[in-house]
Amino acid sequence: MKPLLCALAAVLLLGCSPTPPVRIGFVGGLSNGGSDIDQDGRNGLMLAVEQRNQTGGVHGRTIELLVQDHGQTPDKVLAAIQTLVDAKPDAVVGPFSSGVAATLLPVVNQAQLVLLSPTVTSLDFVGKDDFFIRLNRSTRDNAADYADMLYQRGQRKTAVAYDTRNASFSASWLKEFRTAFVAHGGSVVAEVAFGTADAGMAATVRQMLDGRPDGLLFIAKTADVALLAQQAEKLAPGLPKSAAEWASSEALMALGGRAVEGLLTAQAFQRDDDSARYRAFHAAYLARFAREPGFSALAGYDAATVLLQALDQRTAGESVKDAILQHGPYQGLQQTIRFDRFGDTNRKMYFTEVHAGRFVRVP
Repeated sequence: MKPLLCALAAVLLLGCSPTPPVRIGFVGGLSNGGSDIDQDGRNGLMLAVEQRNQTGGVHGRTIELLVQDHGQTPDKVLAAIQTLVDAKPDAVVGPFSSGVAATLLPVVNQAQLVLLSPTVTSLDFVGKDDFFIRLNRSTRDNAADYADMLYQRGQRKTAVAYDTRNASFSASWLKEFRTAFVAHGGSVVAEVAFGTADAGMAATVRQMLDGRPDGLLFIAKTADVALLAQQAEKLAPGLPKSAAEWASSEALMALGGRAVEGLLTAQAFQRDDDSARYRAFHAAYLARFAREPGFSALAGYDAATVLLQALDQRTAGESVKDAILQHGPYQGLQQTIRFDRFGDTNRKMYFTEVHAGRFVRVP
């Protein structure tokens, strides 16, 4: 009888074993110069996961978040994504820059692991049947909107500085802006590339001013736009300044000070949204992290909404990728999210200007 009793006990123990968690990976730059955007994205994802766990997770399974900081070098990026691949999560949220995405994508495609980016926009990833799903619109859409706005504001000769360290984004954005701005009748009178080995932001701005522009446009991360704006105010005070959406994080005003007053930028985010859904998110985010949510916080939260709804509605035998593409549309915090068959989507953009240290929406 003893062997039989032992076997029955083993069956009972297996039956009582805890249900394995749903595992979601996160990959972002949490310790580099542009980490404010990635940190906000992680925070938005974390908040959504915590809230969902409070209501039972996914079919009673707790959601476990696996966070990897990809640092600043390609080797660290590859090490971070390989760590996540080895952990076998259901999907990974991130990255937040196009340059990092280009490094990660071959690895996740080979592993057939879904990579869900809240913010990447480069045309390098549009219309591709792969495991990369994007919640943002493309550089073509964004840059064309900037060209329209700047031309409407009377700019005819724009000088551009762009960061080659994220060339997948910045070069694509510049190409699309140039095409759209010239089509309106404007001209790009200077295109100044910069990176870690360059002489400095003052030299970059001087090269921009050599073209005698009536406006300056920066395609760079928040910290660099703040520095460029400060040099521009010294060398050409009052000249209109704008920055691609990459720079539109909450850190811009703290880093740029008075130099970024009046700067034009855009993002898929309404800070003045008074809907009940957004106000609840805003209050919860502020209480959890003691800071205002930026555009990437909202995007990270929306990425979690998409993924958790897809996992909740996923049918037997259905891949995570197919579940995401098939079980939409998804109600984001401010916009409805719909994917095409390639995992691409579109989002409405809102232009803002910095006034009195705040982003104020342009009517």
